[in-house]
Parts: sequence; structure tokens; C-alpha cells
Amino acid sequence: MKTKMMNKVLHPVAGKPMVRHVLSALSSTGVERIVLVVGHESEQVREALGDGIEYVEQRQQLGTGHAVQQAQKALQGQVDDVMVLCGDTPLLRAETLCRLKDLHVERCATVSMLTAIADDPTGYGRVVRQGESVVAVVEEQSASASERAIREINSGVYCFDARWLWENIQRLQLSEKGEYYLTDLVAVAAGQGRLVSALTLDECQEVMGINDRVQLAEAEAVLRWRTRRKLMLSGVTLVDPAHSYVDDDVEVGVDSVIYPGTVLATGTKIGEKCTIGPNSIIRNSVVGSECVIFASVVEDSTVGDRVTIGPFSHLRSGAKIAADVHLGNFAEVKNSQLGERTKMGHFSYIGDAELGSDVNVGAGTVTCNYDSEMKSKSRTKVGNRVALGSDTMLVAPVQVGDDAVTGAGAVVTRDVKRESVVLGVPAKPLRKAKKAHGPIGS
Repeated sequence: MKTKMMNKVLHPVAGKPMVRHVLSALSSTGVERIVLVVGHESEQVREALGDGIEYVEQRQQLGTGHAVQQAQKALQGQVDDVMVLCGDTPLLRAETLCRLKDLHVERCATVSMLTAIADDPTGYGRVVRQGESVVAVVEEQSASASERAIREINSGVYCFDARWLWENIQRLQLSEKGEYYLTDLVAVAAGQGRLVSALTLDECQEVMGINDRVQLAEAEAVLRWRTRRKLMLSGVTLVDPAHSYVDDDVEVGVDSVIYPGTVLATGTKIGEKCTIGPNSIIRNSVVGSECVIFASVVEDSTVGDRVTIGPFSHLRSGAKIAADVHLGNFAEVKNSQLGERTKMGHFSYIGDAELGSDVNVGAGTVTCNYDSEMKSKSRTKVGNRVALGSDTMLVAPVQVGDDAVTGAGAVVTRDVKRESVVLGVPAKPLRKAKKAHGPIGS
């Protein structure tokens, strides 16, 4: 991978570390326990994946057989069968692993392995058969010319009879490379007259291991296509699928339309009948139904139903937008709540604030939430049905009461009473508002 930054299995594919895809597929098979063998940069892996996983340390990297040996203490006598996978195969499907597991159980096999037919088997171990029976796996560097011509490859995915595995894994011999190959157990089992079964895939894309950035990009393309296809079959329209970027765990409701250039990143849920894009980015956010998000960015936020956003607006972390809100051109909201039917048409910043319902935010309105001298932030609270005039500066901490009005260019440094009109620098009360206004148009 030529990286100085992270363990290989932590490189993201479709929005999450490649090993997460493997663990997710494995979890979906109903296995009783999952043990992750970690070695090189193990602390980095533990930090990224968290404490919800059972880890086993491989302090010396002495090959795949040695890695499985490290799990013996944790698993011996605990389970009847052991499935072994590699952490760099993010394209494996749960249904394929279930088929392998079922084959292993139905045939009462000692070893069951997942193989595939490759157009170009270069780099993979070759599956050697006698008739229909698998008798060995030969690594490429040890293969003869005739063995290299074999197109059936080993995927590195196995099921073992657990008792047999722990009794025989100590038989592995050190290779010329100084490693213990798990693949050698296939020949051990065959030599004992044990049944070695194989589930063979017609092509090898699903079992592809990731060893460089080219393969990383290929896996990304495959996983994203699977996700897009699933969405389209569920009733979501992707206007240009090839130019819509949707992470693996994203959910989108029926009859929503995704336009080109849109990125829906991990942790995102979109409701029904939404129009997203073109050129929108939504990350780790929940968006209600019947929303329109045009050429805008939404991050770590919650958006209610029938909200319109954009173009060129930005919801930052902690934004909570209620139903029927309108955010127009160049509106930025951070760590703030906007109540129902509030309008923020253009060129405004609302940060660390709470706005009520039916508020009209005039162009250029800014919440001045940061004190540069004290290096602290304060909050602004605006009541219901408030009209904030263009270029209003709300200097936090400050509160504006229900049905109040600020004049254009007002710098509000003190609390504003309900139903009052304030203007000036600093803003001062002028009079009582003529009437409490209802919902304001955009």
C-alpha cells in the first residue's frame, strides 16, 4: 500500500475500513464468536475498531498458519467448527460465507474452502485436484509450470473441523520464506484421507485481496455499484448512477431522486420523496421526507420533513432543522436549532443558537458567538415569529423575545423584549411592534 499512515486493513472502502466489511459479512452468517488476530500496528487497529471485538495478538508475523495458532487458546473446546478469513477481502458477501458454512456442515467435511476461477491467477495460490478431490494448495512461488497454469485459486477463506484443526495445526512446517502457511493443512487433511470440500465461484472478484491502491480503487467501485444497485431496486432514482457516490451503510427512502455529483457518506439516512443534488454532500446526517438539498453540504446534522436547502448552503455539526424550514443561498448553520417554518434566505450565519418557529432571518444576519478575548462561545436564543432585519448582528449571549423585530444593521448586545422593535448600533428599543406577525414568506 506504500503508506506511512495506517494499517492496510484500515484503509476505507465505501466509507468504512475494509476489515469492517469483512466483520459485517461474517456477523451476518450467525457465527457464535468472532476473534480478530492482530499483529503489525495492532494498537491502531484496536483504536479504530473499538472494544466490541475479541482480539488476539500475533506478536511475530510468521504467516497465516501462525496467525490461526494464536486463536487456539481462545477457541479450543469452545466451538465445533472454525471459519478463517482475511481482513483485506472487503468484497466477500455474507451469502457466500453462509453457503460455505452450509456446505461444510452438510458434508461433515474436515476442511472446506472457498475457491474461484480466475482469468489471470497470478499472485494466488493454486488449487490442486485429483479428479474432483482437492488435494493441495500450492503457493505461486513454489508452483511448477503446470501448477501455475491452473486457474482455480485459493481465496484464503476456510471452514475447519475445530478439533481436527487444533490437533494438526502444529504439524505445519516452516516454509522457505520463514512462514507457516495455513494452506498446507489442505494437503495434511487430504493425506489423512479426510474430506476436503470446495465451494467454487465462477469469478474471483468477490475474493479479491487488497494489496495496493489500484485494487483499493477497484474494490471501492464494486462496493459502490452494489449499493447503488440495491438503492435503485428499492425504488430510489439515481439520475446518473456512475456519478453518484453512496457509502455502504447509507439508507434512502422510496421515490427519492439523487442527482449527479452527490456524495452520501457513511451514517446518512434520507427519507422518502427527497431530491438530493446535483453536487450535494451529506455526511452522517438524518434527512426527513420530501426535502430538497441542492448543491449544499450537510454534516452531522438532523433535518426535518419538507425542508429546502441551497444552493451553496452548509449545515455543520449539531445543526437541527425542524420541518418546513427554508435555507437559501449561502446559509450556514452550526450547533443550532431552527424551529418550524423558519426562513433563512441568503448570506447568513447562525451558530450556537436556538431559533423558534416562523422566524424570518434577513440577509446578512450573523450570530456573533465567539469572544476572541475570552476564547469562549456563548449562545443566542430567538423566540417565535421574530423578524431579524438584514445585517442584524446578534452579540451572544443574548435573547430576542417572541414577535420582536430588529431593524436593518442592528447590533443587538442586550436582550430584546417581546413585541418590541429595536435598531441602531448598539440596538435600542424604538417602539412596540405594530402587530404580531404570522408566518413570513421567503
